[in-house]
Amino acid sequence: MSTSEIEEQETTRRTGSRRNFLKLLLTLGVASTVGSLASMFRVLNYLPPPVQTGPLAWPVVTLGNISSLEPSKPLQFNYPLVDTPAVLIKCGTAAENGVGPNSDIVAFSNLCQHLGCVYAALPVGASPPCNSSFVAPIPQGYCCCHGGQYDFRQAAKVVGGPPPRPVPQVVLKFDSNTGDISAIGMAPPTIFGKGPPGTTDTALVLQYDLTGGDLVTQDTVFSS
Repeated sequence: MSTSEIEEQETTRRTGSRRNFLKLLLTLGVASTVGSLASMFRVLNYLPPPVQTGPLAWPVVTLGNISSLEPSKPLQFNYPLVDTPAVLIKCGTAAENGVGPNSDIVAFSNLCQHLGCVYAALPVGASPPCNSSFVAPIPQGYCCCHGGQYDFRQAAKVVGGPPPRPVPQVVLKFDSNTGDISAIGMAPPTIFGKGPPGTTDTALVLQYDLTGGDLVTQDTVFSS
């Protein structure tokens, strides 16, 4: 083999080696970028629990007396924070987790689990302000933003529209001696906008739901 042929083969070998090396670098770069994006996605979708600086407990507030409740008039209030609206309704028929002599008094977060709109609480026969042609066949929530519907008799089970889960139920306590109805906590999942959507661990729900605002008191539970 001539000297020129040997030199030509060596040049080809070196060119191929450089090309393979560049391909390896490109592959590693792409893998690193994909890994970084995946890590970033995980970070953006994970919200650590708020730092607890002291003992946490649900506020306990009186919402009213059973003697003043009417099935046709849902009661709007704030719970557990001043900026988290809730609604109480007397269904007129037994409801899941309901309180009172007929187990028909329930309350829920008033923020739709789809995009956080405040939905309308409808007694039987009522219509939402956005859709007069719709008449509620059951005590329910109706969200005018995208048509989400919740059955108040079944722990706010989703019965229409895009909500991915029920709205959280307010835990109520009924005093059979006085007739008073009090809010004493929130059941899972988390209120819309409070922590990772759909969190059901009760300890985390407590932490997330009580962060980002002022706890209600008896003086602020009905503040606008």
